[in-house]
Amino acid sequence: MKVLFACFFILFIVSGVNAQTTLIGNYQSVQAPQAAKRQHLMNQHGDIRDDEYYWLKTRDSDAVIKYLNDENSYFNKIMKPTEQLQDKLYDEMLARIKQDDNSVPYLKNGYYYYTRYETGKQYPVFCRKKGFETASEEILVDANAVAEGHTYSVVTGINVSPDNRYLIYTVDTSGRYLYHAYIKDLQRGILLNDNFPSAFGNTVWANDSKTIFYDTKDSVSLRTNKIWKHILGSPAENNILVYEEKDETAYANISKSKSEKYIFISSGYTQTYETQFISADSPNDTPRVIAPREKNFYYDVDHMGDSFYIRTNDKHAFNFKIVSTPVNNYSRNHWRDEIPHRDGVLLQNFDVFKNYLVLSERIDGISKIRIIGWHHAVDKYISFDEPTYVSNLDYNPEFNTDTLRVDYSSMITPTSVIDYNMNTGVRTIKKVQPVIGYKKEDYATEYLWATARDGVKVPISVMYKKGALMKGNNPCLLYAYGSYGLSTDPYFNSNVLSLVNRGFVYAIAHIRGGMEMGFHWYEDGKMLHKINTFNDYIDCAEYLVKNKYTSPNKLFANGGSAGGLLMGAVANMRPDLFKGIVADVPFVDVLTTMSDPSIPLTTGEYSEWGNPAVKDEYFYMKKYSPYDNVVKHNYANMLITTSYSDSQVQYFEPAKFTAKLREMKTDNNLLLLYCNMHGAHGGSSGRFDRLHDTARRFGFILALLNENN
Repeated sequence: MKVLFACFFILFIVSGVNAQTTLIGNYQSVQAPQAAKRQHLMNQHGDIRDDEYYWLKTRDSDAVIKYLNDENSYFNKIMKPTEQLQDKLYDEMLARIKQDDNSVPYLKNGYYYYTRYETGKQYPVFCRKKGFETASEEILVDANAVAEGHTYSVVTGINVSPDNRYLIYTVDTSGRYLYHAYIKDLQRGILLNDNFPSAFGNTVWANDSKTIFYDTKDSVSLRTNKIWKHILGSPAENNILVYEEKDETAYANISKSKSEKYIFISSGYTQTYETQFISADSPNDTPRVIAPREKNFYYDVDHMGDSFYIRTNDKHAFNFKIVSTPVNNYSRNHWRDEIPHRDGVLLQNFDVFKNYLVLSERIDGISKIRIIGWHHAVDKYISFDEPTYVSNLDYNPEFNTDTLRVDYSSMITPTSVIDYNMNTGVRTIKKVQPVIGYKKEDYATEYLWATARDGVKVPISVMYKKGALMKGNNPCLLYAYGSYGLSTDPYFNSNVLSLVNRGFVYAIAHIRGGMEMGFHWYEDGKMLHKINTFNDYIDCAEYLVKNKYTSPNKLFANGGSAGGLLMGAVANMRPDLFKGIVADVPFVDVLTTMSDPSIPLTTGEYSEWGNPAVKDEYFYMKKYSPYDNVVKHNYANMLITTSYSDSQVQYFEPAKFTAKLREMKTDNNLLLLYCNMHGAHGGSSGRFDRLHDTARRFGFILALLNENN
């Protein structure tokens, strides 16, 4: 379950082959942990289930901690022969990284802001320079210093006040995305006493540089539900509640317009949203609703001049359109179309400039950037020449400029930061992600189309080493996600080269449940259509086999979080199609979790999976919920990962799934659970620790392929 906002994040991981290999040895001689079984009956709609591993939900109990430690011990014993291989993989991945690296600076309010890493250090240093990129450096926050004494640490939410004097930043050391906000006086170089919790790292300054808006979470559901106001220098108990979202299925969040003139409070879920606004110059004003919330009515807002610009699905614009409306007369009957709805074009995002409106679109699964002059003197796309790629709008805080900053990447092209002159069309490459020893010309990428069983065409992005012969002998890693409307883009990832350089084909299946092909692609892969997500993935896998990119004895499946749900479903439905499956932080106990509103994030996701209190939705979820569909048959080799502090998918879901698989499976294939006792939903926080996580997983795959080099 549960997306990292993220989503979020993508882990390139895999798993195994047949039961016995030279590298791992006779693992059957090692006793696997066996979780105790305790009766726990649940009755919904007259359907009685006995969840005998429900007790694993008791966090911090001695029995639960012992079970997780036993699983980790078993994992380490089985994987011990791969330690040298893991070290080699780690060294390979580390060697590709330019450790002393800087981001491309951006100019805002007279300062150039950037992030840099130092050789040998795990975390970023956040910096700025006044007036010129050659000016002396001012360190805002050194995340390495913040992390001292913590096994997990993330610094985010870097936010400087309009007068450039104060800095807010937020820190999570829990691994559960519970942030604490800190305020630093940049003139004096000291932290103030104005410390307060911030739910998701979201803070907004009013234009007086002393009023701060921030969010907090419900203590049970962990959904962001309250927006507060804090006055610099005042005690936290005087903070004022500005808005509370009382619908237990909805979230609230805070943002600021690009113009810096308005503060927006948005609230809702999936396609049901409303936005309130406050003048950033008058932070004590009462928020005003632009358009009241209605079911399946969505909109998001920015501001320019005398108008709000709104991306919306109003009046059946299911792929979204852009409208404008006067700030002083913003009711829906005054909304005027600026960019009309188009059936074949998903309008993902937009940005406003003095002379241009810039759109982020998606056509036939590929992300595009479109530039339109306000008087339509210009209407053009930024062109790229690879068959599958991703192009995104970067952060563009300046309004009066002809320069648009974009990010470009493909499976074989490292991320490039490009400044594009919207008037002349001239591109200036500001930076290409350095990948030491990498030569793009040694690799190839393709964009394929598989036909799903219901006739729908599903795109697949692939990469491989040039010269690879597609005769069905190549190992293949097939990744997918397929939930929340999040499109899985073909970004470059240097870590996966450690597989591709060993002959792997790396593939991404752009299955339903994402939004690659438009909003309908999402709707066709959620709620009572969720089975399409699993079928699409299986049909893409069969396409790769049929067209000899790989074969079932060398095909590996991987997905994480909601993509881990996909892995669990595939493990039950078609274990014969895969040599190995890696399910990372998998949401596999759908029915029980969605029936328990005390579990974080559950109530906010009824619109994604369904509400088990509704009979039809209960029985539909029961048909595919991986934990509820484990049966006595052979399973592929599996590696299941989790993190003890994970707030998105609680550790007990992967633990219960593993325990039930151990009980039921009839094969001798490997089944391993690894629990990161100090990580979060995305695993470890340090950049080198994350490489160790990946080396561990890749080592598992290659060992099962009997690859020890």
